[in-house]
Amino acid sequence: MECKEGTGETDAESVLISDWAELTHECLLNILSRLTFEHRWTGPMLVCKPWFNACKDPSLNSVFDLETRFDSSSESTRWWTPEFERRIDSMLRSVITWSNCNLTQILTRHCSDLSLNFAAQRCPNLQVLSIKSCPRVTDASMAQIAYHCRNLKQLNISYCYEISHESLSLIGRNCPNLKILKRNLMNWLDPSQHVGIVPDEYLNACPQDGDTEAAVIAKFMPQLEHLEIRFSKLSAKGLGSICEGCSQLEHLDLSGCANLTSRDILNATSNLKDLKEVKKPNFYIPRSVFHTERYGHWRLYDERFQTDVFRI
Repeated sequence: MECKEGTGETDAESVLISDWAELTHECLLNILSRLTFEHRWTGPMLVCKPWFNACKDPSLNSVFDLETRFDSSSESTRWWTPEFERRIDSMLRSVITWSNCNLTQILTRHCSDLSLNFAAQRCPNLQVLSIKSCPRVTDASMAQIAYHCRNLKQLNISYCYEISHESLSLIGRNCPNLKILKRNLMNWLDPSQHVGIVPDEYLNACPQDGDTEAAVIAKFMPQLEHLEIRFSKLSAKGLGSICEGCSQLEHLDLSGCANLTSRDILNATSNLKDLKEVKKPNFYIPRSVFHTERYGHWRLYDERFQTDVFRI
């Protein structure tokens, strides 16, 4: 087998490269559709102009999913920088444009109002929005999502501290198909896992209005089937309002909700006939919360004391 002069390629390799370069657009789409979003962005898009153009086809851009990438990597301080946010915004805006109004799912982190406002205007068929850990996503862009993306079925705004109960109200009023809401907060009982990664000012901005948010969820999201509010500061009253207003709940995650006791949870959920799973708070209280000389132990089981960290 001879090498082509000056290229180092064999005849067979040259034919193979030529064949791949000359694939029809339909064949390329068939191949590219078998790759993940991340793999398309880190490989085929960089090969040549025909491949890049194929990657821009609307049929390949109905889903923007970076969540699997975030989940597979350890959290980095780099993610919380303006530069990284701009990169995510740029990627999202590109996919929104290429989707030709057909984008149905956005799963990412560290985007901003800039790209979400763009999504609201261009993605009327959006059904899934997951935007965890977005310090610069505010009520302004969420209002636009509520007004323009009325087919929303799943919403994850965990660790988004600039989003308030006002957004929950608007989403509930305008998105009648919403079935899944995830509004988890960072572990404020023991924030050591985030220290040095998440900016201190953001860690200290943990929302305090758990009962206000609970009241809005109960009033405007009666169709919810899955609700996650980990480390929410809601009280027994707030949980009671949720369980009364959201009678179709099947899954309820209350992990880290330190204001709730087992008795509170049992009383509130007793009338939820469709409830299949309740994740109760795990009452491991870190050393930073209590004076050890007073209590002499770290584990305070609410089954024993029927109390919470603020009543002790």
